[in-house]
Parts: sequence; structure tokens; C-alpha cells
Amino acid sequence: LYFAAFTPVWKEELFAFQNDLEKFEKLNAQVVGVSGDNLETLEKFKFQYAISFPLIADTKKKIRKSYGRGRRTYLIDKTGIVRFKQKGVPKNEILLQELQKLKQENPWTGKKI
Repeated sequence: LYFAAFTPVWKEELFAFQNDLEKFEKLNAQVVGVSGDNLETLEKFKFQYAISFPLIADTKKKIRKSYGRGRRTYLIDKTGIVRFKQKGVPKNEILLQELQKLKQENPWTGKKI
């Protein structure tokens, strides 16, 4: 979740995700950005900065209400369970480490396979 497209901090975060996208994909992760911007704004942003992962327009703030306000990053498994959350500006190295841990765990018991 992020505040708005075209803000300096979000651009920095976005570029970090884009630069590490292959690392996330190798761990079977899907990077998705969510903001309150409208779809047209997000499409312009994606085009201008050559972003290849999805950006979701949460104009009715349903996602924010479900996951909380402010800048947050979540790792959500395929069953919809939040497995890790990071408040503030995301740090990709931490997210990648957490994904590696999750990849080695049984999603039903949390135990290592």
C-alpha cells in the first residue's frame, strides 16, 4: 500500500521493486502496488516509468480498510493468509529473506519441510 503515484518516495520504492522483480519472481512472488489513485493515473505512471508489475487503483479504499492505513508491505500466501508485514518504506532484502523462509515452510503447519 502506498500513498500516491508520482510522489518521490513511491518512485524510489517502485524502482527498487522493479529492479528486484526477477528475484521476487524466482521465489514465486507476485509484486503488486496498491494506491488510492485512479486507474488512469496509475496507467500513466506505469507507462512513464516502464513498470511491469500490476498497480491497483483502490479508489474506494476497500483494500486500505482491510489492511490498514499508511505505507505497508505484506507477504500474502496463495490461501490469502498474511505471512509477514512491514510498516514504512519496504526493504526488499528483508522481504526476499522472508520469502525464502516461507518457501521452506509447510504453509499449513509453519514447520520446515
